[in-house]
Amino acid sequence: MRISEFRNGQARDRFRAAYERTLEELWPGPRTALDITTAFGTTRVYRTGPQGGEPIVLLPGSGGNALMWHRYIDVLARRRPVIAVDTVGEPGASVQTAPIGDGRDGAAWLDEVLAALEVPAAHVVGCSYGGWLALNHQIHRPGRTAGLTLVDPAGFADFGPRFYAWLIAGGLAAAAPRPLRPRLARLVGNSAILESELMGLMRASMGFRRALPVPLVFSDEELRRLRVPSLFLLGERSAMHDSREVADRLGRLVPSARVEIVPGAGHALPTDQPALVAERILNVAGR
Repeated sequence: MRISEFRNGQARDRFRAAYERTLEELWPGPRTALDITTAFGTTRVYRTGPQGGEPIVLLPGSGGNALMWHRYIDVLARRRPVIAVDTVGEPGASVQTAPIGDGRDGAAWLDEVLAALEVPAAHVVGCSYGGWLALNHQIHRPGRTAGLTLVDPAGFADFGPRFYAWLIAGGLAAAAPRPLRPRLARLVGNSAILESELMGLMRASMGFRRALPVPLVFSDEELRRLRVPSLFLLGERSAMHDSREVADRLGRLVPSARVEIVPGAGHALPTDQPALVAERILNVAGR
C-alpha cells in the first residue's frame, strides 16, 4: 500500500512556502501549533480559544487542511477551545509515514491524536471526507467523542458520475479569470472556488500524491452503533448523495441523530452557509 507524499522535494518546498503564506493570511490571530507523532505519521494541529472546556475538533474535507475552517475559527474560539487538524495523508503540514488502508485505520489515527492531546471528550466536526473519518472514529473507537457535527459527510453513497462532474466543473471554474468566478460558482454549485487563497494553495498542491482510501458506504449495522448526540447537516443540492434518502436512512437507523437539509446549499456547504454551519456547531456542542 502507498502513502501520500509529494512527487519530489521541489514540489514539497513549493507547497510548504504557499502553505505558510496562506496560514499567515487567513489565520493571523493567536494559535499554538503542535506536531503529534502517531503510528501513521506526524500530525499537525492548531489549538486556539479558551484553555478549559470540551474542545471542538475540526476535520477538513478531501484535499484540504485546517485552513478550510479559517472563517469559523474566531466565532468558535470565542466560546470553546478549538483544535483544527491537518489530516495525515492530505496536503498540509502533516507527514504520512504508514498507509491508512480503511476506516478503521482512520479511526485509529484520530484516536491517537486525541489521546496525545489529552482530550477525554471532544465535539468532532467533520466535512465530507472528514465527516467519514469522524463517523468511523465514533463507530470503531468510541469513548473520546462527546458529540458530532457532520457537514455533508461522505460514506452514504458511492462516488458517481454526478460527483465527478461536479469536481471537474469546479476545477475548471476555479481556473477561470477571477471576475468570472462568482457567476461560475453559482452555475456549477461550488462556492468554494471563491476562496482565492485556498484555491491558490490547492494549485500549489498539484505535486502531492494523495493515497487515502476511498470512503466506503456505512452499513446499517455500523450506523446503528452511533450513540452520541449527532447533527447531520446536508446540502439540499449535494452532488455527493441524495440528501432526502440519507435523511430517511438516518431517521430509521439512528434515532438519536438530528438531520437538517439546508435549502439551496450543495456539497460546498461550509462555504455556502458559513454562518448557519457555525451556529449549528455551537448549538450542538453547547455554548
